[in-house]
Amino acid sequence: MLQDNGVCEKIDQHQQDKNLLKEGFTSGIKKGWSGFIWMLKIVIPVSFLTAILAWTGWLNRIDFLIQPAMELLNLPAMAALPLVIGMLSNLYGAIAAMAILPLTKEQMTLIAIFLLIAHNLIQEGIVQAKSGIHPVKATLFRLITAVITVILVSQFFDTTALAPVSAEASVSVSEPFAHMLKTWSLETLYLCIKIFVIIMSILTLLEIMKTMGWIKHIVRLLTPVLKILGLRRNVGILWVTATVFGLAYGGAVIVEEAKKGHLTKDELEELHLSIGINHAMIEDPSLFLSLGLSAFWLWVPRLIVAIIAVRLLGLWQLVRKRYNI
Repeated sequence: MLQDNGVCEKIDQHQQDKNLLKEGFTSGIKKGWSGFIWMLKIVIPVSFLTAILAWTGWLNRIDFLIQPAMELLNLPAMAALPLVIGMLSNLYGAIAAMAILPLTKEQMTLIAIFLLIAHNLIQEGIVQAKSGIHPVKATLFRLITAVITVILVSQFFDTTALAPVSAEASVSVSEPFAHMLKTWSLETLYLCIKIFVIIMSILTLLEIMKTMGWIKHIVRLLTPVLKILGLRRNVGILWVTATVFGLAYGGAVIVEEAKKGHLTKDELEELHLSIGINHAMIEDPSLFLSLGLSAFWLWVPRLIVAIIAVRLLGLWQLVRKRYNI
């Protein structure tokens, strides 16, 4: 009789786990689809607008807006072009521009560090706004941090190697509109498919882990890492998502979590500051390796700056609460 009871309990437990798995899978699919549609509403119009700006040549013409800052960053005036392209669009366009400009490895390294922190600011700023932080604040966080990081890193380089080169280069856009539209459509389709796969996978897996009770174990394993970063346990899974997949993809997951109200304003602010500086840690830095840049400078400075920035923010939060600022 006892043996039969044990068998029945095992069957019941198995059925319960099966039901939880099904519940988590169904919930994940629904949230994944919702997140995918939400991302499309941002990605398609923003990417199309950027493509139009690039095609008309406006991106090339507005580089003078940040040229005065080039000397501060120890970069030549021509570096404004990849910086503008990267800040307004993505890293691919910036890398394409860097590859044809007569820049030294040191100059390209500084540009890479800046853009790894402050790229795709319009689209990712909107994503961050939807997931818990004001877009202006999020963008200023990233821009200020990028400037400070580049200034500090430039001190480790030979300043003579940072002098502007004498050769001149120009990047012009003269392709037919139909060709630009076709290229944009194919790239956007590929991007949307990638977004669909990643978001559906992440949210489905996340919901399954929640219903099965696995989340608390994962967060417990992450606790030492989060402490070093100055973050709290509640944001553990969201930090991993953005760190691995980036703001654009991780944003949909963060939005879903922010809607539930489980995270405080301070926790969201700390999270967004950290992932704003330090996201897509696998894919984004790897793109710059094709230019022959050092892996150390592509990975380490951002990580260190993210830790310092979050801890300074935490200190400010304490001061603000104590003195009711």
